Amino acid sequence: MKKLTLPCAKEELKDLKAGEEVLISGTIYTARDAAHGRMKKMLDKGEKLPLDLKSSVIYYAGACPAKPGAVIGSCGPTTSRRMDGYAPELFDLGLIATIGKGPVSDEVLEALKRNGAVYFCATGGAGALIAKCVEECEVIAFDDLGPEAIKKLKVKDMPVIVGADSNGNTIVK
Repeated sequence: MKKLTLPCAKEELKDLKAGEEVLISGTIYTARDAAHGRMKKMLDKGEKLPLDLKSSVIYYAGACPAKPGAVIGSCGPTTSRRMDGYAPELFDLGLIATIGKGPVSDEVLEALKRNGAVYFCATGGAGALIAKCVEECEVIAFDDLGPEAIKKLKVKDMPVIVGADSNGNTIVK
């Protein structure tokens, strides 16, 4: 199993192949449908996004509220196709990876190849287990969206599978 520490350079992603298991440690951001819609509106208006996309990873998840003493509540992946309309533009702006579940569109696969980026799959239904990998959680934007707010997470050994690599090879078609 490979280990990947974030942030990282795109060059580090080139050796990852579709189907490989990876443990991710470092900083990732959560964003789902509502947050992506807001970011798209901001980009269309020429406004600065609340996160720097360069070398960033977005996890398609909306975490549940944390129980007392916990860093975060359950935070399993959501269906990636729902963000396919936004993902190519974000990859073109410097995003290096996304994490979700299920297949992605041909347009996303092309954006991965064009940008040397990857798509990771997290296990659906394992949100409580994934939450155990989260060491820190901070809301950085769109707090009014509740679970769908953009959160900055520090994760340690979060298990994922390379769903689509930087050459456009995929296991989730």
